[in-house]
Amino acid sequence: MPAELSVAELTAVFEDFTRMVIRLPSAQRWSFTTLSVLHTLAGTGPSRLTDLTASEQVTQSAISQLVTKLERDGLVERRPDPADGRGVLVHITDAGRAVVEGRRAERVARLAELAGRLGPKERAAIAAALPALARMVDLNRQGS
Repeated sequence: MPAELSVAELTAVFEDFTRMVIRLPSAQRWSFTTLSVLHTLAGTGPSRLTDLTASEQVTQSAISQLVTKLERDGLVERRPDPADGRGVLVHITDAGRAVVEGRRAERVARLAELAGRLGPKERAAIAAALPALARMVDLNRQGS
């Protein structure tokens, strides 16, 4: 009989796992919010400042300052919103996308190393859990 899911244990493991993944070594250090904004833009496409404020859970002032810094660093650019002439959309640049892809490559390499130290049953258990975890992400995106 399969074990019941302990949501408290799942939460604790996810918190530890997330902390580990976020802190993986990197040649270039970026703040969590910077990386989060870049990942958001790489994943969802151009966004208004108000949408980034909501998704990143920071103040309008903080996101404005961060986007200005990212723009100065060549990682994002602001362009007029074609659907609303008064609005502006923040786009990730090729340099910003390279940061996201570089971080992902580092994570893949480190997690591959760690997974290689697991036994076959442990790797199979993680593989079996991936569809359910992906479904949880989808449910969260849908607001369900």
